[in-house]
Amino acid sequence: MAGTVAQNIARFESTDNSEALIAAAEAAGVHDLIVDLPQGYDTQVGERGAALSAGQAQRIALARALYRDPFLVVLDEPNSNLDAEGDEALSAAIAGVRARDGIVIVVAHRPAAIVSVDLVLVMHKGRAQAFGPKDDVLARAVQNVNPRPLKVVTDNESAQR
Repeated sequence: MAGTVAQNIARFESTDNSEALIAAAEAAGVHDLIVDLPQGYDTQVGERGAALSAGQAQRIALARALYRDPFLVVLDEPNSNLDAEGDEALSAAIAGVRARDGIVIVVAHRPAAIVSVDLVLVMHKGRAQAFGPKDDVLARAVQNVNPRPLKVVTDNESAQR
């Protein structure tokens, strides 16, 4: 990920097309963050993105995934380092791809990543456990959770410990 922010978004292609670059950053909700960096789009990110926070690097990676409006976007743990603002930007980006009839595949553990998806596939130990409309799958998942009974500890019991 060494190079400039612009080079990273453009996948190290020529960055002459600043319109596509800025459009990707705006679609990822990261344009304002980039403009606030010391040299904006020309900021060096350093080896493995060392000059950026993990969340900034992840938002720039989202812009890279959206660069040139691909039909299919695959996002693997796209919000593992995002704050609430980043999660909102991710949801908006997913909705944006879907609005232009694109397909987004999201692999995630954190629920905020699936806010804008229609279908969910739940996997466990490499096998499909449930697939279908998000609300249906999540409702079934909640029904299948076996809550543990709470053990009430009295003052006498806690004093004996």
